[in-house]
Amino acid sequence: MAEFHALVPAAGSGSRMGSELPKQYLPLAGQPMIRHALAALCASPQLATVFVVLSPQDEWFRSYDWSAFGDKLQPLYCGGATRAESVQNGLLMSELDVDDWVLVHDAARPCLTQALIARLIAELRDDPVGGILAAPVADTLKRAGEGNRIACTEDRNGLWGAQTPQMFRVGLLAQALSSAIEVTDEASAIETLGLSPKLVASDSTNFKVTYPQDLRLAELLLGHP
Repeated sequence: MAEFHALVPAAGSGSRMGSELPKQYLPLAGQPMIRHALAALCASPQLATVFVVLSPQDEWFRSYDWSAFGDKLQPLYCGGATRAESVQNGLLMSELDVDDWVLVHDAARPCLTQALIARLIAELRDDPVGGILAAPVADTLKRAGEGNRIACTEDRNGLWGAQTPQMFRVGLLAQALSSAIEVTDEASAIETLGLSPKLVASDSTNFKVTYPQDLRLAELLLGHP
């Protein structure tokens, strides 16, 4: 029977945060930010293993105590220059069965809940392609023109904001990443094969920390006023 695993690519620097410390290690509610994402994944009884893909030059991960997660958390020092390369390298080093499911999650989405993990697995475990957590776009969308003036208003009907985890069979995802060029998420790679991943409804609390002010919002959501 196919198993479910998680993989967290964490080899990047997060330059938009304006910090010399890689974004995934910035303090959030008294812990490095990545710990919150890893804790959520490790707490899921449906996930057999949680792999975290790190840069070979990572100087920080070993400095923290990860013993609470036991053997379920497996660091892999094989991160690449891009997210896609890190995920591809992680899949190779993990030596998972091609029919197993892998849930790829951003290190910078610290507010992932058990309910969202369970919903994603429940809706996709029998799906022929796989899919992603996503939320319908709520804001009115403006396209910027010259001088940052509004060029037009875009129709948001049918538009969703992609989130993570993104869940696909190991073999299918490895195949997609090996042939994809300049994709920004796993679903984009799957789409290059002519397949259509499923959108699984999430909400705005599962947001990605991108800018310094996002840390405060994440702390509030995690219950640290």
